[in-house]
Amino acid sequence: MAIVIKTQEEIERMRVAGRLAAEVLDFIAPHVRPGVTTGELDRLCHDYMVHHQGTIPAPLDYAPPGYRPFPKSICTSVNHQVCHGIPGDRVLKNGDIVNIDITVIKDDYHGDTSRMFYVGEPSLAARRLCEVTYECMWAGIAQVGPGSFLGDIGHAIQTHAEKHGFSVVREFCGHGIGRRFHEEPQVLHYGKAGTLDRLAAGMIFTIEPMINAGRREIRELADGWTIVTKDHSLSAQWEHTVLVTEAGFEVMTVSALMPPPARTARADGRRTVAA
Repeated sequence: MAIVIKTQEEIERMRVAGRLAAEVLDFIAPHVRPGVTTGELDRLCHDYMVHHQGTIPAPLDYAPPGYRPFPKSICTSVNHQVCHGIPGDRVLKNGDIVNIDITVIKDDYHGDTSRMFYVGEPSLAARRLCEVTYECMWAGIAQVGPGSFLGDIGHAIQTHAEKHGFSVVREFCGHGIGRRFHEEPQVLHYGKAGTLDRLAAGMIFTIEPMINAGRREIRELADGWTIVTKDHSLSAQWEHTVLVTEAGFEVMTVSALMPPPARTARADGRRTVAA
């Protein structure tokens, strides 16, 4: 499948979808506290998406080849869960960290983003992992611009993570996005600079590094979706959807309460354009 270069009309639709996805994370933030279940967070997000935004929760019943349909509207990955955590009866407790991954569909186009949340007061080690993972995402975003390579993104992320003693999950990656949830290209979060596809204005893809406090090896739980670290170490992930522009990049999943860019975002002086 070829990489899709988006038209101006498609880019505008993606801006809307990206903003709406980010606004779901703004909405749910005050509800992430000790005592709440991940299932309740899913219910709140589902109602907000469907009844307030008029969007469709993309994960609900999503079933790529080889997978059973995903049963919920969001992903909630807690502590050593790396990604694709299924919301349910789990009660969040003080000190937990949780990734909430939101993908909405608005007027046939997808918006995809995730954030880490602290439940109460996390340990210093958990906070450091979340902060470094956030910096990793922005280090990758900073490489985006016409003429750069996909390998530049992965190299920047891997370098920053390993400098801090963390490891990069390699089995999952960012992806192109638009009318389809997952398109080309695949965006690896590790690799060698100057390799893989060259970037061009109009490409839209996610950058969503999964960084482990321990070893990078993972395993899948019996539910067929939830991925956890093999060594039970903590894992963190952040995600933005990014457009390649003539000037550099534009982050499309922006909202009023999203965290500001990390210092790594301007590592090479490229211009950040917010929608």
